[in-house]
Amino acid sequence: MNNQPSSTVACIGMGVIGCGWAAHFLGQGYGVQAWDPAPGGEQRLQEFLDLAWPAMEQLGLAAGADRSRVTFCATTEEAVSGALLVQENAPERLELKQGLLAELDQLCDPEVIIASSTSGYLISDMTTQCGHAPERVVVGHPFNPVYLLPLVEVVAGPQTSSAAMDRAVKIYESTGKTVMRLDKEVEGFVSDRLQEAMWREALHMVANGEATVEQLDLAITAGPGLRWALMGPMLTFHLAGGEGGMAHMLDHFGPSLQSPWTRLVAPELTTELRDAVVEGCLDEAAGRTVADLVEERDRGLVKILQALREGD
Repeated sequence: MNNQPSSTVACIGMGVIGCGWAAHFLGQGYGVQAWDPAPGGEQRLQEFLDLAWPAMEQLGLAAGADRSRVTFCATTEEAVSGALLVQENAPERLELKQGLLAELDQLCDPEVIIASSTSGYLISDMTTQCGHAPERVVVGHPFNPVYLLPLVEVVAGPQTSSAAMDRAVKIYESTGKTVMRLDKEVEGFVSDRLQEAMWREALHMVANGEATVEQLDLAITAGPGLRWALMGPMLTFHLAGGEGGMAHMLDHFGPSLQSPWTRLVAPELTTELRDAVVEGCLDEAAGRTVADLVEERDRGLVKILQALREGD
């Protein structure tokens, strides 16, 4: 392998998440070596950076941040050469990830961390074909937009070594990420399991005509979502118990857990339900394109993150 600077990261797969990781690493002063088998990948990345970079500048770039420090590579071997971290961002298809991770495992030295951005697959399922150094493969699950939201769930599998987890955590923290370390794998990890519970209930409410798409979004953005930007659901409910805290909350409201307030089993995704959700989103967008909404979201997130920094 060529001796590249130790501040080089490889991004494999350049969809929304892969481009988001590339933007994040560039904004933190790292060099990025990118690869994607689909045509037009380099142009997609540059267009993504055009959209993301202004918000990143507003929030604050690290010393040495330079969007020109990205190289779009012709092969995976070229992309991983000299990288201290290889971030895999292939589509969520298990067989695809198994083959790709096996290839990356063969190409990289054993001390190089290989992290998958998967939103739900288990490391033990994804590394079945890794025969070189499977102990250094982890999940590094980010949240969109990767270049603004700080959380990354770093998850170990049964073969993952503690030393590899330590190195992965250190790398991510060095790029400004807030790391949630999970030494025991669970499908969907933590945040996505919480999101999935709400998502399923939202789909039920649309399917049953109990709420519109716009009402569901408003129920969060004007209500608990504002609190969740400061405190999570557990501490929020702790405060709901008054001076008695969570103990009073559980004792007082515990019986309501038996009430039929949620339906965690997902509803059948019928054509009618799909169309209702799609049409509801288009109605709520009110003519704004996805790019318009991304810019609007990023402006709001920058202000929230700035306010949280000030409050700290």
